[in-house]
Amino acid sequence: MSQNTSTAVMQRRVEPRDSLDFFPTPPWATRALCQTLAQSFDLKGSNCWEPACGEGHMARPLAEYFELVYSSDVHDYGAGQVVDFLWPFDGPRFDWIITNPPFRLAEQFVDTALDRAKTGVAILVRSAFLEGIARYHKLFGHRAPAVIMQFTERVPMVKGRVDEDASTATAYCWLVWLVHRTSNDTQFCWIPPCRDLLERPGDYLKPGAEPAAMPLFEGARL
Repeated sequence: MSQNTSTAVMQRRVEPRDSLDFFPTPPWATRALCQTLAQSFDLKGSNCWEPACGEGHMARPLAEYFELVYSSDVHDYGAGQVVDFLWPFDGPRFDWIITNPPFRLAEQFVDTALDRAKTGVAILVRSAFLEGIARYHKLFGHRAPAVIMQFTERVPMVKGRVDEDASTATAYCWLVWLVHRTSNDTQFCWIPPCRDLLERPGDYLKPGAEPAAMPLFEGARL
């Protein structure tokens, strides 16, 4: 029997190991996180580091909520500083570190971010990232996220660009850690359908488009 390789069945992002794994995040997915965080934290009085910024698709919506956003990436995509996040860093600490990390380096990104953030860390990952015995022992068993925020609608991501018409069979969620939390318990919540509320006309254009007015989104409280 031949193997079924349909992407509708197999959730995958097939990349060689030396790939930079550049899958930009649709800006509405970042706003969904920020709308939720803003209900419990003063983001306007906080700063944020986006350490895998690519062309800035996540950093730009973050700047709508945070007082200051520092953007960097290991590769020069034309947005932010060229910094390898996983190397020693002697710069300032930031309140929040928020990113969509390369999938195969996500565990290292989490550990590094938790050692550098002052308030919290949020990473966007495939929901399948929650699986795995080795990952449980390396990460979740002793550094469980405070909140798992599961998207109820799919977040389409394609290599190298944001695409308004893209589709996907892959489920995504935000994982949020709070640095000073004493419990290792995890809250699970759903992000309600919000793409239509949080998209802006300029999201799929080159940087520089003026943002449109955005309605409020009522997400889960942390």
